[in-house]
Parts: sequence; C-alpha cells; structure tokens
Amino acid sequence: MNSSTYAFQDQTVFISGASRGIGAATARLFGASGARVVVNYREDRDSAESVAHDIQSGGGQALVLQGDVGSVADVQRMLEGVTAAWGPVTVLVHNASAPDRSGFLDATLDQFDLTYAANVRGPFAMSQVVARNMIAAGVAGCIIHISSILARQTIPNRTLYASSKGAIESLTRAMALDLAPHGIRVNAIAPGLIYTNALKAGMAALGEDNFVRYIPLKRFGDPDEIARVVAFLASESASYITGTLINVDGGLGVLEAGPR
Repeated sequence: MNSSTYAFQDQTVFISGASRGIGAATARLFGASGARVVVNYREDRDSAESVAHDIQSGGGQALVLQGDVGSVADVQRMLEGVTAAWGPVTVLVHNASAPDRSGFLDATLDQFDLTYAANVRGPFAMSQVVARNMIAAGVAGCIIHISSILARQTIPNRTLYASSKGAIESLTRAMALDLAPHGIRVNAIAPGLIYTNALKAGMAALGEDNFVRYIPLKRFGDPDEIARVVAFLASESASYITGTLINVDGGLGVLEAGPR
C-alpha cells in the first residue's frame, strides 16, 4: 500500500474491529499516513497488539483499546479514553460487525438482538457520541461505515446479517443529512468477497474456485484495497462526498443472476 498518497497528521482515527482483516489493513494504512490510530478489538488482544506494533515500528502512533461496540458502556469508556489521550476523534471507521448464518425460520430474537447491537446499535451510539464531540470541538470530521454486498445481494441463511447491513446503509444516508450542517461527512463502503481469514474459513468446504468464477474481475479483493478507499473517503480528496455508498467488489454487485 502507498502511504504517501494521503496525509493524516494531527488526525485521531478510531477503527473498530481493527485486530484483523479489513480493520487491520485500514489501521496500518492510517498509521503509515501520520494518523494517531486507535486499534479497537473485542477478544483478540494479541492480534491488536501486533497491528499496533507494526504502526509504531514505522514511526506511527497507536493506542490499543478493548471494547465491544455493541455495548454502549464500552463505547463511552473507549471514547473517553481516546479523548483524554489525543482529543476528539476526527475519523471514525466502523468495521467491527457480528456475523450470523441463521436462516429466517431459525433465527431467534436473542440472535437478532446480538447482531443488531453490534452492527447497528453500536455504530449508532458511537457515531452519536463522536459527532457531538466533533461539533463541540469545531471539528469537521468524517464517519465511515463498512457495510457489505450482502445488504443488497444476499444469500440464504444471512437474514440477520444482511438486514443489519441494509440498516447501516440507511443510517449512513440519514446521518449524512443531519450532520452536513456541521461539516461532518458520512459515507459507507460495501466490500464484496475480500480475502480475509474469515472468508477463507467460510469457503473451505466448497473451494475457492467456486466463488472466484462468479466475480467479474476473476479474483478476490485484498483488505488493502478496502483500506485505500477508506483513506480516500477520509481525505480532503473526498471533501465534497457525503451520504454515498461505494461498492468495492470486483463487479460482483452489478452482476445479473442467471446462467452464464
């Protein structure tokens, strides 16, 4: 990845779910671009510490914070810690999410609550606190949600996950309108099949070739390719972009269903 493309000196960037995959790649890119990076994790402290070490080894600043974005108490605790250390968050990236593979008839209300707490309620609560802090500090920051291609092109047994990602995309548009008068931009990114450990585990039984053949670009995406779009949306190059959803999926999102 090219760290010279964007500069984020004096920016405090909070990335939820930054211990692996897309979140880790995003944290490393911001760290290499001069930002003060909050590496959030829920369970895997070792991986989060590894990401922070990579950033610090390159001369960047990183702060590791444990917390569940689905818990309002955790959200408030983390943001208070960040503000005390580095001042208000200027870029908030919601990457953490709770996957669920229940079909509609099998999903329980407990599963519904857990999925929506992590994927919708947590981002809502965190965004609200961060936006209020930005306004109080006179900061024209930005908020970026990581959605999914499944919000619009779902597959069987993804009822809760897909619908929660649809909700985060609607929340993105609504937040963008309400926060525009304060100069705060809100956008979302919808990744397709990105080659992370989670994706590899999910494809193990069926084989990777059975997935690649459906992607117009004939390859999986790389976490760095999502990170670069996040950095673009957070940069001055995107200063007139708000309320937008960017698909980063190798063309999968425009593919018509049916035989080929």
